[in-house]
Amino acid sequence: MALSTMMHTHLPAAQATPSATRFSQIRASHHQEADFDHPHQTKTSNKANRLAKSFANLLHLHIDIPQRTNINPNNWNLLIEEMHSTPTTSPKDVMSEKWREIHGSNDWEGLLDPLHPWLRREIVKYGEFAQATYDAFDFDSFSEYCGSCRYNKNKLFDVLGLDKNGYNVSKYIYAMSHIDMPQWLERSHLVDTWSKHSNWMGYVAVSDEEETRRIGRRDIVVAWRGTVVPSEWYEDMQRKLEPIGSGDAKVEHGFHGIYTAKSNTTRYNRSSASEQVMKEVTRLVELCQAKGEEVSLTITGHSLGGALALLNAYEAAEKFPGLTISVISFGAPRVGNMAFKEELHQMGVKTLRVVVKQDMVPKMPGLVLNESLQKFDDITGTLDWVYAHVGAELKLEIGSSPYLKHGGFNLPGFHSLETYLHLVDGFLSTETTFRSNARRDITLVNKGCDMLVDDLKIPQCWYQLPHKGLVRNAHGRWVKPKRDPEDIPSPGREAQAQAQAHALQVEMVQSTSDYTHKSLCSS
Repeated sequence: MALSTMMHTHLPAAQATPSATRFSQIRASHHQEADFDHPHQTKTSNKANRLAKSFANLLHLHIDIPQRTNINPNNWNLLIEEMHSTPTTSPKDVMSEKWREIHGSNDWEGLLDPLHPWLRREIVKYGEFAQATYDAFDFDSFSEYCGSCRYNKNKLFDVLGLDKNGYNVSKYIYAMSHIDMPQWLERSHLVDTWSKHSNWMGYVAVSDEEETRRIGRRDIVVAWRGTVVPSEWYEDMQRKLEPIGSGDAKVEHGFHGIYTAKSNTTRYNRSSASEQVMKEVTRLVELCQAKGEEVSLTITGHSLGGALALLNAYEAAEKFPGLTISVISFGAPRVGNMAFKEELHQMGVKTLRVVVKQDMVPKMPGLVLNESLQKFDDITGTLDWVYAHVGAELKLEIGSSPYLKHGGFNLPGFHSLETYLHLVDGFLSTETTFRSNARRDITLVNKGCDMLVDDLKIPQCWYQLPHKGLVRNAHGRWVKPKRDPEDIPSPGREAQAQAQAHALQVEMVQSTSDYTHKSLCSS
């Protein structure tokens, strides 16, 4: 019996719940009452739709013509009421005996279509880790801390509601770039700022004792921040491949520049993002292995963050041969050439790319010159300047969700990580409809875009600080508040805290080792 079949067989059968039945009835009503009235569209809208479809065909996108629907408001009201009264997560399953398969040991064969429920939960978990890099990022260009994380690492997950996942943040990562990429590097308009050159780019976290028991190993996570708006900075990329490693592998110049850039004149990037993350991953791997624990490294990111995740995985695989390393990326672009792809495969790095068909970012760079040319290798030989995607792919469709707007050309909405996580949560298989018992809060989709149907009454781009960060002071005046001292970026304080934590952990490991040695000697 195939492993994937065994894993599905040993799961309890899904039971039809009243809410699921009602959801199906609502969806059926939605489709029955849809009134497609194309003849009444104006010439202007027809022209715009033809233009959108022409551009979509060029990019191999799937764009639906906007449709006017008449939906019974009572059906939506009933659905909204039910969603508000149900929990947003399902109970966690113990996956300690099957974690390697869920982590990609067989390249997720047989687990993607249909999507295994354990794998779905893990994908969403790592996606939420990547989403945290957006939710906690200070985008306010009038803030002296623009480009930093709004919270210190000890309370990041608590503030964002991710403490339930059972991980603790151990290190923040900062990046800079010597390349003019204005759309990813956020800078303050003020003269006195925390940093004129660096941005908070992600973090390293590690599973706690309870989560480690559930998932069957100590999991080290690296989450990389990406880009919110995909259009402009992709046009600014130099699309130049440069060598990496000692073989024929090459990667995109701009991505590699962000990963490796450093300068002695900066506070946060005297060491590069590469050096920062590898120093922390090395510390954690060696510490966990010294305790005799099984260790995995899972690297995640969205958009630009997905590209940095692959570069991070490549470097970690070179540093730690035999370490279980997986990449879970969302809406990530191509990063390197065919040789880069092959070297990652040979080093045992497992990559799962989650892609929305309508999103243009995964088609870049190499819109034309990509892995599809591999079929001509017998004629041309291997072309080292052609971009190639890496790993397995989970492809999703905007049209699969009854909650999303299916028409138009909403590039930011198609690319939004929250849109991705919503579609993952509802995906069962390519042959079935959207999952009726999906639990993730659909309101999150409209955090930073306008993708939800208007019937749900969720405002667009609703995720922001109250009063855009202003507070009323004791005199009744609206002012920008001071940050709590513990939330102010400080490389010195972070380094000191990390050194103290490391010394304590080493002492605990040594104590455990001494106790074990004494026990063995006395027996």
